[in-house]
Amino acid sequence: MNNITVPAMGESITEGTIYKWHVKEGDSVNLGDVLLELETDKVNLEISAEQDGVLEKILRQEGDTVQIGEVIGRIQSGGEAASLGESSPKEPAQIENKKQQASEQKAAAVATMTRAAEPSAAADSASFLAASPSARKLARERGIDLEQVQDRDTKGRIYQENVRNHSESPSDKVNSSSNGQDKANKLSPPAVVAAKPELVENSKPTVRERMSRRRATIAKRLVEAQRTAAMLTTFNEVDMTAILDIRKRRKQAFQEKHDVGLGFMSFFTKAVVGALKKFPLLNAEIDGEDIVIKKYYDIGIAVSAKEGLVVPVVRDAERLGFAEIERTIGELAGKARTNTLNISELQGGTFTITNGGVFGSLLSTPILNTPQVGILGMHKIQLRPIAIDQERMENRPMMYIALSYDHRIVDGSEAVRFLVAVKEMLEDPESLLLEG
Repeated sequence: MNNITVPAMGESITEGTIYKWHVKEGDSVNLGDVLLELETDKVNLEISAEQDGVLEKILRQEGDTVQIGEVIGRIQSGGEAASLGESSPKEPAQIENKKQQASEQKAAAVATMTRAAEPSAAADSASFLAASPSARKLARERGIDLEQVQDRDTKGRIYQENVRNHSESPSDKVNSSSNGQDKANKLSPPAVVAAKPELVENSKPTVRERMSRRRATIAKRLVEAQRTAAMLTTFNEVDMTAILDIRKRRKQAFQEKHDVGLGFMSFFTKAVVGALKKFPLLNAEIDGEDIVIKKYYDIGIAVSAKEGLVVPVVRDAERLGFAEIERTIGELAGKARTNTLNISELQGGTFTITNGGVFGSLLSTPILNTPQVGILGMHKIQLRPIAIDQERMENRPMMYIALSYDHRIVDGSEAVRFLVAVKEMLEDPESLLLEG
């Protein structure tokens, strides 16, 4: 017998939520087969079988929150399963019969207890319903009486999906609200009952969806960043003419030589590293009453994925060439979109770059990726008339850039000069080879 346990998932992660089981009880599994997907605050992790055998028991269901080291299932080893099968070919059917008998005995016990304690049956009957923990949790959150859930499996059991389907049914919503009203009339004072009809009258269609663990964590961290940091944003604009010219002239040769495209992110990463060397407080973090200045440059690149924003890290960016940066960013972005990032690829960044321009954003104020104290926002390249001198105007490809910083350790003048340094290096790309 082999227990399926929740593995260690990184220094800052202590729990996760079972997102999906890929196998069912009784299924045969081989070493390395994916058993389930676990959703954490940062990434989704796949838990694989550590031996051949049969999935004997699933102890925790989809939607359940589980802790590191917790046993969530059991696998019968291949040899044990085979020997049992040889000695008793019909054992699966016998097991099912035993389960059915146990279910009937439980139902009989419930009926007996109901007759013995009839006055309290209405309050306690929900506790005897065959419902998964995740279904009970969802029902509590949505104020649903499990007795009213008609959508069940063939054995009368209720799962999370059954509760969700019930809550999304308009007729069931009205019935549930009505039943809740009847109970409120018996158990609650008139002041509480008076608020209920507003819920019944609001019959306009809505869809309620539970936040994924990652989305909830993102929301929590963003609010925390705004609450704890003295966040301020300064802006500038960059003339992208020189970079566009280099990309136009060198793009094909670069692709042929390095087998990767020459994008904008390598230029911006190099410019950020160069500016961080000049203004090291932007590459620091606050630890209590200390300032920890980092002498390495692990640059986080914000990537929009299906489950929410993630920030994989380009390690030692100061040591990488343009092709290595482009290749690394491409690989990390691909992993982010297929949900295959490792925890180690998301930890330890010293500064972050986010590019809202790919979605058409003209200007924004990025939020700090704490505990970092700086984040650079890129935006859409747009032709705008620019005064070249007192007599000439030209249409130039311009980009607004924004730097959000923690004013607790970064002064405004330092932040402005940092952004000017980034601007100057981008407008003179040859300097990136020297400064970046």
